[in-house]
Amino acid sequence: MFSHVTVGCTDLQRAAAFYDAVLAPLGLIRRAVTPDGGPASACWVDPTRALPRFYVYLPRDGLAATPGNGSMLAFHAETPDIVRTAYTAGILQGGADEGAPGERPWYGEGYYGAYLRDPDGNKLHIVYRGDLEHTC
Repeated sequence: MFSHVTVGCTDLQRAAAFYDAVLAPLGLIRRAVTPDGGPASACWVDPTRALPRFYVYLPRDGLAATPGNGSMLAFHAETPDIVRTAYTAGILQGGADEGAPGERPWYGEGYYGAYLRDPDGNKLHIVYRGDLEHTC
């Protein structure tokens, strides 16, 4: 469904370290951004697929990066253990807790997730969906 998702940051090196830690347990890797010449950015992908991609950018307009009100990125994890690992890695890299890992049965059978904010305040959800058949 998505080509890519982008969030802004104020410190690309700090953001890259945070997302390296959070996304590695999910099997996502950082790769070089090409073509070069745009704003400073970093990109993560599933190494087995070209899309979707996740980018972190210093804003092109030179203004401060700010998180969106009501915005959240959700990353899929293959197991509840991976949810816990990614969440803990994010907290250790300067993320802030927004909801510790745990079952969330009101979202569907087998739903297990955690919420955190990156160092720039962007909200993330790491989720394992035991039952992918439930409705939106």
